[in-house]
Amino acid sequence: MLKPLARLLLRHGVAYPAFAAALKQVFLEAARDELRSTGQKQTDSALSLLSGVHRRDVRTLGLLAAGTGPRAQDAQDEPKNLSSQVVARWLSDPAYLDAEGLPLPLPRYGPAPSFDALVSAVSSDFRARAMLAELERLGIAQNTDSLVQLLAPGFVPRQGFAETMVLLRDNLHDHVAAASLNADGEHNYLEQSVFVDELTADSVEHLHLVSARVWRQAFRAVMREAQARYEHDQIHATANQRVHRARFGTYFYAANNDDDPA
Repeated sequence: MLKPLARLLLRHGVAYPAFAAALKQVFLEAARDELRSTGQKQTDSALSLLSGVHRRDVRTLGLLAAGTGPRAQDAQDEPKNLSSQVVARWLSDPAYLDAEGLPLPLPRYGPAPSFDALVSAVSSDFRARAMLAELERLGIAQNTDSLVQLLAPGFVPRQGFAETMVLLRDNLHDHVAAASLNADGEHNYLEQSVFVDELTADSVEHLHLVSARVWRQAFRAVMREAQARYEHDQIHATANQRVHRARFGTYFYAANNDDDPA
Protein backbone atom coordinates (compact mmCIF):
# COMPACT_ATOMS: atom_id res chain seq x y z
CA MET A 1 0.00 0.00 0.00
CA LEU A 2 2.81 2.41 0.86
CA LYS A 3 5.28 1.43 -1.89
CA PRO A 4 4.12 4.14 -4.37
CA LEU A 5 4.42 6.74 -1.60
CA ALA A 6 7.89 5.49 -0.67
CA ARG A 7 8.99 5.82 -4.31
CA LEU A 8 7.63 9.38 -4.43
CA LEU A 9 9.55 10.27 -1.27
CA LEU A 10 12.79 8.75 -2.58
CA ARG A 11 12.47 10.63 -5.87
CA HIS A 12 12.42 13.87 -3.87
CA GLY A 13 15.24 13.13 -1.45
CA VAL A 14 13.28 11.87 1.57
CA ALA A 15 14.80 8.64 2.90
CA TYR A 16 13.58 6.23 5.57
CA PRO A 17 15.09 7.90 8.70
CA ALA A 18 13.31 11.21 8.09
CA PHE A 19 10.05 9.44 7.20
CA ALA A 20 10.24 7.24 10.31
CA ALA A 21 10.85 10.29 12.50
CA ALA A 22 7.81 12.04 11.02
CA LEU A 23 5.68 8.93 11.59
CA LYS A 24 6.23 9.16 15.35
CA GLN A 25 4.01 12.23 15.50
CA VAL A 26 1.41 10.57 13.26
CA PHE A 27 1.23 7.48 15.48
CA LEU A 28 0.93 9.67 18.57
CA GLU A 29 -1.95 11.63 17.06
CA ALA A 30 -3.70 8.38 16.13
CA ALA A 31 -3.13 7.04 19.65
CA ARG A 32 -4.62 10.18 21.16
CA ASP A 33 -7.69 9.82 18.95
CA GLU A 34 -8.07 6.17 19.92
CA LEU A 35 -7.76 6.87 23.67
CA ARG A 36 -10.18 9.77 23.37
CA SER A 37 -12.75 7.62 21.55
CA THR A 38 -12.67 5.03 24.34
CA GLY A 39 -12.73 7.56 27.18
CA GLN A 40 -9.25 6.71 28.48
CA LYS A 41 -6.77 9.21 29.89
CA GLN A 42 -4.10 10.40 27.47
CA THR A 43 -1.09 9.92 29.74
CA ASP A 44 2.45 9.59 28.42
CA SER A 45 2.48 5.94 29.52
CA ALA A 46 -0.80 5.15 27.77
CA LEU A 47 0.31 6.91 24.58
CA SER A 48 3.66 5.12 24.60
CA LEU A 49 2.08 1.72 25.23
CA LEU A 50 -0.51 2.10 22.48
CA SER A 51 1.67 3.78 19.82
CA GLY A 52 4.98 2.04 20.49
CA VAL A 53 6.72 5.45 20.59
CA HIS A 54 9.26 5.76 23.43
CA ARG A 55 8.05 7.76 26.45
CA ARG A 56 10.90 10.24 26.01
CA ASP A 57 9.73 10.96 22.46
CA VAL A 58 6.11 11.15 23.61
CA ARG A 59 7.02 13.94 26.02
CA THR A 60 9.32 15.76 23.58
CA LEU A 61 6.84 15.65 20.70
CA GLY A 62 4.05 16.74 23.04
CA LEU A 63 6.04 19.82 24.05
CA LEU A 64 6.78 20.59 20.42
CA ALA A 65 3.10 20.33 19.52
CA ALA A 66 2.32 22.76 22.34
CA GLY A 67 4.99 25.17 21.09
CA THR A 68 7.14 24.88 24.23
CA GLY A 69 9.73 22.28 23.25
CA PRO A 70 13.44 22.63 22.43
CA ARG A 71 12.90 23.18 18.72
CA ALA A 72 16.46 24.12 17.87
CA GLN A 73 17.91 20.96 19.40
CA ASP A 74 15.26 18.79 17.80
CA ALA A 75 15.99 20.33 14.40
CA GLN A 76 19.65 19.39 14.87
CA ASP A 77 18.76 15.84 15.89
CA GLU A 78 16.25 15.26 13.08
CA PRO A 79 17.55 12.56 10.73
CA LYS A 80 18.40 13.92 7.31
CA ASN A 81 18.93 12.24 3.99
CA LEU A 82 22.66 11.85 3.37
CA SER A 83 22.38 13.35 -0.12
CA SER A 84 20.77 16.49 1.32
CA GLN A 85 23.65 16.75 3.82
CA VAL A 86 26.18 16.56 1.00
CA VAL A 87 24.38 19.30 -0.94
CA ALA A 88 24.03 21.44 2.21
CA ARG A 89 27.79 21.23 2.85
CA TRP A 90 28.52 22.03 -0.80
CA LEU A 91 26.38 25.16 -0.46
CA SER A 92 27.79 26.31 2.89
CA ASP A 93 31.42 25.22 3.30
CA PRO A 94 33.75 28.03 2.11
CA ALA A 95 36.17 25.39 0.78
CA TYR A 96 33.58 24.45 -1.84
CA LEU A 97 32.45 27.97 -2.78
CA ASP A 98 33.85 30.56 -5.17
CA ALA A 99 34.53 34.21 -4.36
CA GLU A 100 30.85 35.08 -4.83
CA GLY A 101 29.70 32.32 -2.49
CA LEU A 102 28.43 30.05 -5.27
CA PRO A 103 29.12 26.29 -5.26
CA LEU A 104 32.25 25.40 -7.22
CA PRO A 105 32.32 22.75 -9.93
CA LEU A 106 34.34 20.01 -8.24
CA PRO A 107 36.94 17.63 -9.63
CA ARG A 108 35.60 14.12 -9.34
CA TYR A 109 38.75 12.82 -7.57
CA GLY A 110 41.60 14.17 -5.47
CA PRO A 111 42.05 16.18 -2.28
CA ALA A 112 39.61 18.87 -1.19
CA PRO A 113 37.94 20.61 -2.80
CA SER A 114 36.84 17.56 -4.79
CA PHE A 115 33.60 15.61 -4.91
CA ASP A 116 35.23 12.60 -3.25
CA ALA A 117 36.50 14.82 -0.43
CA LEU A 118 33.10 16.46 -0.05
CA VAL A 119 31.30 13.14 0.38
CA SER A 120 33.99 11.83 2.74
CA ALA A 121 33.65 14.95 4.89
CA VAL A 122 29.96 14.18 5.38
CA SER A 123 30.10 10.41 5.78
CA SER A 124 32.44 7.50 5.23
CA ASP A 125 29.57 5.03 5.03
CA PHE A 126 28.91 5.55 1.31
CA ARG A 127 31.19 5.71 -1.72
CA ALA A 128 31.31 8.96 -3.65
CA ARG A 129 30.35 7.04 -6.80
CA ALA A 130 27.04 5.98 -5.25
CA MET A 131 26.37 9.50 -4.00
CA LEU A 132 27.05 10.97 -7.44
CA ALA A 133 24.64 8.50 -9.02
CA GLU A 134 21.97 9.51 -6.49
CA LEU A 135 22.43 13.25 -7.10
CA GLU A 136 22.29 12.66 -10.85
CA ARG A 137 19.11 10.61 -10.43
CA LEU A 138 17.53 13.50 -8.50
CA GLY A 139 18.62 15.96 -11.20
CA ILE A 140 20.70 17.96 -8.72
CA ALA A 141 24.21 17.36 -10.09
CA GLN A 142 25.94 16.19 -13.26
CA ASN A 143 29.34 14.73 -14.02
CA THR A 144 31.01 15.99 -17.19
CA ASP A 145 34.65 15.28 -18.05
CA SER A 146 35.41 14.28 -14.43
CA LEU A 147 34.00 17.60 -13.19
CA VAL A 148 30.91 17.48 -10.95
CA GLN A 149 28.62 20.49 -11.10
CA LEU A 150 25.68 21.33 -8.84
CA LEU A 151 22.65 22.03 -11.03
CA ALA A 152 20.06 23.08 -8.45
CA PRO A 153 20.47 25.07 -5.21
CA GLY A 154 19.52 22.21 -2.93
CA PHE A 155 16.35 20.21 -2.90
CA VAL A 156 14.13 22.84 -4.49
CA PRO A 157 10.78 21.50 -5.76
CA ARG A 158 9.44 22.54 -9.13
CA GLN A 159 6.96 25.39 -9.35
CA GLY A 160 3.53 24.29 -8.20
CA PHE A 161 4.92 21.20 -6.47
CA ALA A 162 3.70 22.28 -3.02
CA GLU A 163 0.16 22.76 -4.28
CA THR A 164 0.27 19.33 -5.96
CA MET A 165 1.38 17.73 -2.69
CA VAL A 166 -1.46 19.40 -0.78
CA LEU A 167 -3.98 17.87 -3.21
CA LEU A 168 -2.30 14.48 -2.96
CA ARG A 169 -2.33 14.64 0.83
CA ASP A 170 -6.00 15.61 1.09
CA ASN A 171 -7.23 13.17 -1.55
CA LEU A 172 -5.29 10.18 -0.24
CA HIS A 173 -6.13 10.98 3.38
CA ASP A 174 -9.87 10.96 2.78
CA HIS A 175 -9.73 7.91 0.48
CA VAL A 176 -7.77 5.87 3.04
CA ALA A 177 -10.03 7.15 5.84
CA ALA A 178 -13.16 5.98 4.01
CA ALA A 179 -11.66 2.57 3.18
CA SER A 180 -10.35 2.10 6.75
CA LEU A 181 -13.71 2.91 8.35
CA ASN A 182 -15.42 0.54 5.92
CA ALA A 183 -12.93 -2.20 6.79
CA ASP A 184 -13.65 -1.72 10.51
CA GLY A 185 -17.39 -1.91 9.84
CA GLU A 186 -17.97 1.56 11.26
CA HIS A 187 -19.35 3.09 8.06
CA ASN A 188 -20.51 2.16 4.59
CA TYR A 189 -18.91 4.87 2.48
CA LEU A 190 -18.89 4.62 -1.29
CA GLU A 191 -15.51 3.07 -2.15
CA GLN A 192 -15.62 0.91 -5.26
CA SER A 193 -13.50 0.21 -8.33
CA VAL A 194 -13.56 -1.73 -11.59
CA PHE A 195 -10.64 -4.06 -12.31
CA VAL A 196 -9.68 -5.86 -15.52
CA ASP A 197 -6.39 -7.40 -16.65
CA GLU A 198 -4.81 -9.07 -19.71
CA LEU A 199 -5.27 -5.89 -21.77
CA THR A 200 -3.20 -4.27 -24.50
CA ALA A 201 -1.77 -0.76 -24.20
CA ASP A 202 -4.38 0.47 -26.70
CA SER A 203 -7.21 -0.91 -24.58
CA VAL A 204 -5.78 0.73 -21.47
CA GLU A 205 -5.66 4.09 -23.25
CA HIS A 206 -9.25 3.62 -24.46
CA LEU A 207 -10.45 2.87 -20.93
CA HIS A 208 -8.59 5.93 -19.64
CA LEU A 209 -10.45 8.15 -22.09
CA VAL A 210 -13.79 6.55 -21.18
CA SER A 211 -13.07 7.01 -17.47
CA ALA A 212 -12.21 10.68 -17.96
CA ARG A 213 -15.48 11.23 -19.85
CA VAL A 214 -17.50 9.52 -17.12
CA TRP A 215 -15.71 11.59 -14.46
CA ARG A 216 -16.67 14.83 -16.17
CA GLN A 217 -20.31 13.76 -16.15
CA ALA A 218 -20.18 12.73 -12.49
CA PHE A 219 -18.31 15.90 -11.55
CA ARG A 220 -20.99 18.15 -13.02
CA ALA A 221 -23.80 16.24 -11.28
CA VAL A 222 -22.15 16.09 -7.85
CA MET A 223 -20.87 19.67 -8.06
CA ARG A 224 -24.40 20.98 -8.74
CA GLU A 225 -25.70 19.16 -5.70
CA ALA A 226 -22.75 20.23 -3.56
CA GLN A 227 -23.30 23.89 -4.44
CA ALA A 228 -27.03 23.58 -3.71
CA ARG A 229 -26.42 21.97 -0.32
CA TYR A 230 -23.79 24.58 0.56
CA GLU A 231 -26.17 27.46 -0.21
CA HIS A 232 -28.99 25.73 1.69
CA ASP A 233 -26.87 25.22 4.80
CA GLN A 234 -25.59 28.80 4.76
CA ILE A 235 -29.20 29.94 5.17
CA HIS A 236 -30.78 27.23 7.31
CA ALA A 237 -27.97 26.04 9.61
CA THR A 238 -25.85 27.72 12.29
CA ALA A 239 -22.07 27.89 12.14
CA ASN A 240 -21.87 25.26 14.90
CA GLN A 241 -23.87 22.88 12.71
CA ARG A 242 -21.76 23.48 9.59
CA VAL A 243 -18.74 21.49 10.76
CA HIS A 244 -18.66 18.62 8.22
CA ARG A 245 -16.78 18.18 4.97
CA ALA A 246 -17.31 15.80 2.07
CA ARG A 247 -15.08 14.72 -0.81
CA PHE A 248 -16.09 12.83 -3.95
CA GLY A 249 -13.36 11.65 -6.28
CA THR A 250 -12.27 9.07 -8.78
CA TYR A 251 -8.99 7.73 -10.12
CA PHE A 252 -7.60 5.65 -12.95
CA TYR A 253 -4.39 3.63 -12.84
CA ALA A 254 -2.90 1.13 -15.26
CA ALA A 255 0.33 -0.87 -15.07
CA ASN A 256 2.00 -3.85 -16.69
CA ASN A 257 2.76 -7.14 -14.95
CA ASP A 258 5.88 -5.62 -13.36
CA ASP A 259 3.76 -2.76 -11.93
CA ASP A 260 5.36 -0.20 -14.22
CA PRO A 261 2.73 2.48 -15.07
CA ALA A 262 1.22 1.91 -18.50
